[in-house]
Amino acid sequence: MKKLIYIGTLLTLLAGTGCRKFIDVNNDPNRPTDVQEALILAPVELTIAHKLMAGRDGFAPILAQHYMQVVCLNQPVPNEGTYLLVNGSVNGDWNTVYVTCLNNLKNLNAKAEASGNYNYAGIAKVLSAFCLATASDWWGDVPYSDALQGGDNFTPTYNSQEVIYDSVQALLDRGIADISKNAGLTPGGDDNFYEGDMGQWKKLAYTLKARYYMHLTKAPGHTATAQADLALQALENGMTSNDDDLKYKYPGGSGTENQWYWVFDPVSTLILSSSIVDTLKTRNDPRLEKMIAPAQNTGLYTGRAIGTIDVGNLQNYSVPSDFYRAPGSSNYVFNYSEALFLKAEATLIKSGYTAAQPFYKAGVESHMTKLGLDLTGDGPRNYMAARGTLTAGMALQRIIEEKFIANFLSFENWNDWRRTGFPVISRVPNAVATVSGIPRRLLYPQIEITSNPQSQQGAKMDERVWWDAQ
Repeated sequence: MKKLIYIGTLLTLLAGTGCRKFIDVNNDPNRPTDVQEALILAPVELTIAHKLMAGRDGFAPILAQHYMQVVCLNQPVPNEGTYLLVNGSVNGDWNTVYVTCLNNLKNLNAKAEASGNYNYAGIAKVLSAFCLATASDWWGDVPYSDALQGGDNFTPTYNSQEVIYDSVQALLDRGIADISKNAGLTPGGDDNFYEGDMGQWKKLAYTLKARYYMHLTKAPGHTATAQADLALQALENGMTSNDDDLKYKYPGGSGTENQWYWVFDPVSTLILSSSIVDTLKTRNDPRLEKMIAPAQNTGLYTGRAIGTIDVGNLQNYSVPSDFYRAPGSSNYVFNYSEALFLKAEATLIKSGYTAAQPFYKAGVESHMTKLGLDLTGDGPRNYMAARGTLTAGMALQRIIEEKFIANFLSFENWNDWRRTGFPVISRVPNAVATVSGIPRRLLYPQIEITSNPQSQQGAKMDERVWWDAQ
């Protein structure tokens, strides 16, 4: 517990020193203005796992699960699952991205470059790209080039999402270049993702490049073929096995639990929806019992129907299995299965479904293997016989559907749905009338609307971001 308290204090300290000037002639030894790279990296990684991916003290990652009909609240409607949202609800997510993550990563990068510790600088740039892209995928246009400058500029202008995506790719390229220098200190135990394995960091950077290239397959001024070419080139240097997964390994003791544990347990009213549970049951997916926990009262795999008016008994519904939800389980930020599905989709665009087939199959099997399934068993073999072969008419749909399962609890599934329309979902019952269709973006936070008014902030939840073209 002491470690987590210290981490929170450190992040607050660093955020403060990067955002405003202080006129103070005294030096307080209890409030240092300079810290080692290791003391910046560790808490930023923790925040990414806690708040950007699992929704601990944040809203956006859980909203994405609502919109993709993975989770459901055992509460009366209207609620988040029926698209109820106010601007102030995402204030914390904005602060997480800008104050805690991007600001501290900027400090980390500057210190590492000045010290010649280019491994740390490379990591800072790669994680900055991830955080910046996440913000843009949630809100569209966001501040960047005029932001994080310190001083007295509290009203940075917003960059277009097209400019943001160019910046993301540039950050990844510069991060790869820094890592390739192999200069200065190498992280160790302070790197909770890869424990200082810079080869894995470089593979992650290339795989992230592929992800963000594929986001633009329908973006104005871009073509699916060109983006697929770029993605395939990046993947040549990307992840190669499940060992390359970007995951945060939680100790699981008091105060160090996987945050999905707190999202669903022990008194949360958030459970799994009937949509995700019934999908696995209908397909006879052998991953069902590995991914989903049976309801405590019945022993059955049961999700709650989103939009249901009556409140049920929490113990009658399923939550994620211990693989995803146990206090000591890992939180997957980016996994190798996604890399294979990216390769399958890009290959489909370039060369057709037959060429995409082996990468699609490998993506499904990599996820099954991660869950501990024996691929030679009846369950996996029967499943692959039923769903393992692509055809011209359903190849893209099947690729994205299986990617959706392999990326369980990842907000990337919302991005995939917006750009491809898969998996096919419908507007939920009893949805709020102010949102037509299914939400395609988040509202801008109230703190930004109040302190830094911009024309983009009037965007509605059913409006498309730039890359989400029809």
